[in-house]
Amino acid sequence: SAKINLDAYLGLLTLDGTLVNVGAPAEPLSLRVMNLIGHRRSFAGSLIGGIRETQEMLDFCAKHNIVPKIEVISADQIDEAYERVLASDVKYRFVIDISTM
Repeated sequence: SAKINLDAYLGLLTLDGTLVNVGAPAEPLSLRVMNLIGHRRSFAGSLIGGIRETQEMLDFCAKHNIVPKIEVISADQIDEAYERVLASDVKYRFVIDISTM
């Protein structure tokens, strides 16, 4: 849901490729229309994928070793993590180690 350089990502698509946005950034996104027209690329949006699409994405990621960048925190670090979110001091998604609950 962050403002990203759409043109950079569209440039990674092959002929007839589609980039799907599943976030809702607070600011408008912009792109160069020729990045779509020139290679018959598409830019689409979805609030959420269905179960089938989600499984396809997970299978694709597993096959290609695509993994999220996360920061594992313990339960006693939740307040600190929240403060870091408010201060925009976060690089990766926080994952709480449930064994520390």
